[in-house]
Amino acid sequence: MKHKLPSFSGEPTAASAGMLTSCGASIPASCQRAAFFVDRILRGARPADLPVETITAFHLEINLKTAKALGLTIPPSLLARADQVIE
Repeated sequence: MKHKLPSFSGEPTAASAGMLTSCGASIPASCQRAAFFVDRILRGARPADLPVETITAFHLEINLKTAKALGLTIPPSLLARADQVIE
C-alpha cells in the first residue's frame, strides 16, 4: 500500500487479508478429489494405476477496499466472474 502497488496471490483467500486479488485452487473441490483418490487406494487400487488430474475449479476473490485505496477501478465484467467481492 505504501508504494501503491497492486498485489496478487495464488492463495485463494489472500484478498480477504488485504491483497487486491487472489485466485487459486478451490480448497473444497481439491479436498473432494483427494478424498476420491484416498477412497480408491484404501479399497485396493494401486496408486500407479490411478489417473493424474489437473485442477479445474478455481476461486477468485477481489478486494474492492484495496482497489479503492490504490485508486483502481475493477471492470464490472471481472467483478461478475469473481467468486467473492470484498467491499
